[in-house]
Amino acid sequence: MDEKIGQDAQRLLEILPKIAAIYESYGFAPLETGILEYAETIGSFLPDQERPNAGVFSFRDEDEKEWLALRYDLTAPLARYAARHYETLPKPFRRYQWGYVFRNEKIGPGRWRQFLQMDADTVGSANPAADAEMCMMIADIMEKVGFMRGQYPVRVSSRKIAEGVMEALAVGNDMETRATVMRAIDKYDRLGEKGVRDLLGAGRKDPSGDFTKGAGLSAKAIGGVMDFVQMRSQSREDFCEQAASLVQTSQRGEEGVEEMRVIHETLQSLGYSEDRVVFDSSIVRGLAYYTGAVFEATEKGGEKAQGALASGGRYDDLLSRFRSEPVPATGMSIGINRLLLKLQEKEKEKTQAPIIILAMEKTRMTEYQKIAADLRKAGMAAEAYLGSGGMKQQLKYADKREARFVVIEGEDERAKRKITIKDMKLGRQRSETIADNLAWRQGASAQETIGRENLVSWLKAAMKRQR
Repeated sequence: MDEKIGQDAQRLLEILPKIAAIYESYGFAPLETGILEYAETIGSFLPDQERPNAGVFSFRDEDEKEWLALRYDLTAPLARYAARHYETLPKPFRRYQWGYVFRNEKIGPGRWRQFLQMDADTVGSANPAADAEMCMMIADIMEKVGFMRGQYPVRVSSRKIAEGVMEALAVGNDMETRATVMRAIDKYDRLGEKGVRDLLGAGRKDPSGDFTKGAGLSAKAIGGVMDFVQMRSQSREDFCEQAASLVQTSQRGEEGVEEMRVIHETLQSLGYSEDRVVFDSSIVRGLAYYTGAVFEATEKGGEKAQGALASGGRYDDLLSRFRSEPVPATGMSIGINRLLLKLQEKEKEKTQAPIIILAMEKTRMTEYQKIAADLRKAGMAAEAYLGSGGMKQQLKYADKREARFVVIEGEDERAKRKITIKDMKLGRQRSETIADNLAWRQGASAQETIGRENLVSWLKAAMKRQR
């Protein structure tokens, strides 16, 4: 669990009303549902159909002889509620809700077993403008809580287009193969081109040695899917044109393209340009219940490191699990814990952490102090390390101080009139997200050696880039 006390708890109390105000401004009304659900109900919404109760915290009610579970998300309870009360609800039914959800999964950066979500859903509308509305609300919320325009891309694609591409390529009609393809595409941000190609083919072995079986596609089919995944456009209109050329033999794909056109036209008419909402073919979302448009928001440049801050999509078949007739629906979810974490990081960046000059030779402290003084004269916070630790301890010190950069001038650098700068933040990000040694070597270096005379200008440029 991610505990909140003091200032962190205060931030939470401040951010929830801001998001609720956006939802209510669009006409959404609050709804509260219970934390407990029948495990069978939740299981039918989980991405792993072979283990429908895996991933949830469940227990057996001995009186009713039923398995109960802590809710996995807020969508399953909504679907159950909307199906039960469908005849009396206004249609479309528009609700928002916040609450804790629980997942019995491995925790990691930006992932918890208990976390807070704040959702909005429209039930009973098949109009793609309802999907556009979700994207607009995400954009509005990101700016309301403190992100500048251009810092958060709301990225949108369509499951229908992805399925249409597979139909056009004659990729296996069985649901298992197509689900494997979708899961592979969804990992593009994290694994890159090679990782996704492996998952589309025979499979992929991760650095730990675990092997994930692939979709088993032919080389031609893999190439076609990658053409779709790597489809890049300068505008949403271009995206639709390129997508249309890939799905021209698929009716479902053509439906997806037309829906994306409506979404674009709605966004465009209301002033939501590409610096707020972009179309991106690599977005498919992992959950199996999405049927049309899918979308997610990440901090620009932070897609791999932390995951989506907000996400959602159209799920037209979900309520049919509770009713005999299909009911169209679309929705979005804000990950409050991730959002708060990212906002805290942004606040820390506003307060400039000092640049740490490592003391490589204890006899040269005057020179290290002079480097720090030069940086301070240039308007940067800087300090020379004054402790007694070696290089490893000094780097740990810089990490605890949350320093973005450390400056290293050892004997070799000094002889060449050079100086080495280590980007601590980039180093941490790469260690958390890069999966193999080849990707590490090919990625951006977290360390650079430059001429001693260029130190101030290099750091100023680097700080300007990170704002």
